[in-house]
Amino acid sequence: MTHTVRSADGTEIAFETTGDGPPLVLVDGALCFRGSGPATPLAEALAPHFTVHTYDRRGRGESGNAPGYAPQREVEDLAALVKQAGGSAAVYGISSGAALALEAARTGLAITRLALYEAPFIVDATREPAPADFLAQFERLIAEDRRADALKLFLGPGVGVPAPVIAMMRLTPAWKGLKAVAHTLPYDMALLDGYQLGNPLPSGRWDSVAVPTLVAAGSKSPAWMQNAMRQLAERLPNAEHETLPGQDHMIKAPALAPVLARFFGASG
Repeated sequence: MTHTVRSADGTEIAFETTGDGPPLVLVDGALCFRGSGPATPLAEALAPHFTVHTYDRRGRGESGNAPGYAPQREVEDLAALVKQAGGSAAVYGISSGAALALEAARTGLAITRLALYEAPFIVDATREPAPADFLAQFERLIAEDRRADALKLFLGPGVGVPAPVIAMMRLTPAWKGLKAVAHTLPYDMALLDGYQLGNPLPSGRWDSVAVPTLVAAGSKSPAWMQNAMRQLAERLPNAEHETLPGQDHMIKAPALAPVLARFFGASG
């Protein structure tokens, strides 16, 4: 059953809850929401151990939106979910959702334990850095209502999907669903802005993130992403790093759920 919670700026955020146990909030990456993405099957896998809260990030699915986006608005959305969950909760974030969860922890959100999977930071020369004006490019395309072009920019230069594959994707029914949430791509790019330029992650940025943190990547993910997660673990004061065998950025719930259950302290 879908419920809503009101964020600090009045935006209604849609969420649902499953399972029984300590509270856990799952934070999706770009283009994903409860109706399309990995959170729902992961929540089902974790439900025997936790009360799992999944939600639609603002502008997606059944959640509202508001003008004047800033990353802090999404931190406030997550804060509203954590308050709804009981005032504190464990948090798991994937991809740009990992960047969001990390920023929420940095700003003092009541997170008991934090798990981050493959925040797409670019910290060295193992892949081409994002253009310095990447965020501005997305903002311009969305302002011009060129959603398909924004998707092509994200999937191509952003993710590295070959052009012929993108061309085939445009002929599938899924493309319409992706276009429906493409206006939120600037939100993800804002969360990653400054962290995809091929520079080492800043020292001291996350010194306030004292909660136990799991930083993970898949063994089949590209070197640039694995390197970024190792470096992030080194930058955090209370982190452990783990590489998940046989997994890539599209990690499967059966592989991830036992790792999260162990880290978040599942009983039984």
